Amino acid sequence: MPVIEVENLIKTYGDTNVVNDISFSVDAGEIFGIVGPNGAGKTTTVESIEGLRRPDAGSLRVLGLDPQRDRHEITQRVGAQLQESRLQDKLRVGEAMALYASFYDSPADWRDLLDRLGLQEKIDTKYSDLSGGQKQRLAVALALVGSPEIAILDELTTGLDPQARRSVWENIEQIRAAGVSVVLVTHFMEEAERLCDRIMVVDQGRIAAIDTPSGLVDRIGAEHRLRFRPSEPIEDADLTALPEVAMVEHSGPQLIVSGTGNVVHAVTALLAQRRVIAEELRIEQNNLEDAYLALTGDRGRTEESEAN
Repeated sequence: MPVIEVENLIKTYGDTNVVNDISFSVDAGEIFGIVGPNGAGKTTTVESIEGLRRPDAGSLRVLGLDPQRDRHEITQRVGAQLQESRLQDKLRVGEAMALYASFYDSPADWRDLLDRLGLQEKIDTKYSDLSGGQKQRLAVALALVGSPEIAILDELTTGLDPQARRSVWENIEQIRAAGVSVVLVTHFMEEAERLCDRIMVVDQGRIAAIDTPSGLVDRIGAEHRLRFRPSEPIEDADLTALPEVAMVEHSGPQLIVSGTGNVVHAVTALLAQRRVIAEELRIEQNNLEDAYLALTGDRGRTEESEAN
């Protein structure tokens, strides 16, 4: 059963349709990702779901409720971590959790929540003294303190180092394991690929695709790329003469050979025949980032600020 249903959503600022007639649903128990360039309408979409924005057209149902008409019940059942939010510097972690817990009719045990998120030892720490990763884990805790059925997390790991980011990912997986449906807005394709059951790609206010991570990759084909530094010169024409090879590019002393089918075997066989060693060989295949770029045409795009 869908926990979120969006039909023909439109939101306009001035003469710009920031969200332009999009429809999708989120199933119970899934992690649903939303990705897209800056200015694509991601934050406006989730803020409409949360009831923070009033759509100009279309319909929204969250747990069967209208986010505008049933705002109080929505806030009791949906937890949200906003793209830009911070607490007062002198507010301590325990004080923040107790304050937020007081907003809900049936809050979670916030001390247990801090323990599960690795923040129990920071209960008396001021917000200003937390690291970036600790602030993000606190944001997750505050989003969950109301025991929500849905958690909406917007750019959760922006600005975190790789270790902190992976720690937060583990927290999100624990949230889903506890039965919470998650909507995750992210710029990180590795994050989306690891966590999300399905991903919606939005571009210029419209849906470019909705599919599983592997389904999105399959849309652009199973291309492979070989990156290597040849021990001896080899002509591009010799490589492109192979039917499996689609393109040969140069990156300094490296060759990048792209193709499909048995391109890896074909290229390595040719190199062996010519007594050329493929030094520093790396074999790559299309991933979610390649699919994202193909769907959004995001190469070289000038970044714009997301409408607020």
